[in-house]
Amino acid sequence: MSNTIKTIFSEDMSTDKELIVSEGRPIDEIARTITAEVSEEAVRKGDNFAKEIANCFVADFEKAEDRMAHVSTFIVIDDYVYMTYYANTKEPTEDPKNQTARLVYAPINDIQNKTFIDLQTTSDTVSDKTIDMVYDTILMQKDSKTIYIMWTARITEGNYYRFYCPFDITTKTLGEIGVNRFKVGNTVNDFSFSGIRNALAREGKPCKKMYSDLGIMQKLSSREENGETYYYSGTYSGDFNAVIKSKDLITWEYVSQPDFINDSKWENATYVLNDKVYYFVRQQDDNQSGFLTVYDLQKECWEKPVEIWDCQSRSDFIIYKGDMYLFHAPIDREHIGIVKINTEDITKSTVILQANMQSSCFYPFIQYYEGEELAMSYTVARKHIRLAKFKLSNYL
Repeated sequence: MSNTIKTIFSEDMSTDKELIVSEGRPIDEIARTITAEVSEEAVRKGDNFAKEIANCFVADFEKAEDRMAHVSTFIVIDDYVYMTYYANTKEPTEDPKNQTARLVYAPINDIQNKTFIDLQTTSDTVSDKTIDMVYDTILMQKDSKTIYIMWTARITEGNYYRFYCPFDITTKTLGEIGVNRFKVGNTVNDFSFSGIRNALAREGKPCKKMYSDLGIMQKLSSREENGETYYYSGTYSGDFNAVIKSKDLITWEYVSQPDFINDSKWENATYVLNDKVYYFVRQQDDNQSGFLTVYDLQKECWEKPVEIWDCQSRSDFIIYKGDMYLFHAPIDREHIGIVKINTEDITKSTVILQANMQSSCFYPFIQYYEGEELAMSYTVARKHIRLAKFKLSNYL
């Protein structure tokens, strides 16, 4: 009898080609700059928004014994709220060596009746590999009965991977852990630090400097292509940021990355609408702005970017009553800004409000909650994973 352990990992497709490393520096040509110097009306609306978020608190989703919790994603399906994040149960720091990827769910009408499921924690083994770091944890709905929980983890050999695990909504049970795949042209590798670099090198695509962990963004948007539905998102590792798409949420195909020299770093928000991908990304810590741009999928070209003042935090797009909005952090992580995106001409995008939230409000993620209204999940001081309802129509 063979003692060979079946592995979920695969070898990268080999290449002799050198990776094309893109330069990173501030953008030379800007179409417009939107600053944090906004109208009194935008500030007044922001004050009302902050009050509404405080008054319409739904629940916190961390465990009482958690010492740290961060980066939330949620979805409402059949009157249940499903929430993911990562938590440190050992010490009050954001340290991937002590973190756990977690799913929580509860019925909307009994929100305190939560069920907690830990997907993976450091020291766990997967196939023949040992996990020594756990990071960003998100969820995506695959179909009417399945959610994929997806997260980043590093194995002891030092390579970062994106993992996924199916969750059956009906039976409330987990499936088996798998590894996402990263496709560039005809090259398909594991969705890993090495897999991304080798696939880009093999297909002659440029890559900005990659370092530390890697991620997939939470927000899905879709487009019909040749009779099939593709779901769009963004991926990142260090200064490398790109648009990706998938038919099955397992294998992710490289689409493009901004073709102009820029200062990007970490998370990029994306949203596909018709034939265009709207794209906002934070930049280096000493840069005053993130940048908004658009990728035309038919013409395969990028628009001249609009810089938007930002404290270099994570951002999110949402379509609400037919219009597109960007949620971001214009001043610091105690402020939320909402920008209405002019999808015909991004230079004409306008600030709707700028809110001083009166406390930390990290990484807002916006999703539909009940009917046609929205809710926002966010991190408070890396201690609480919070959910609050609001009506965006109050500010339009």
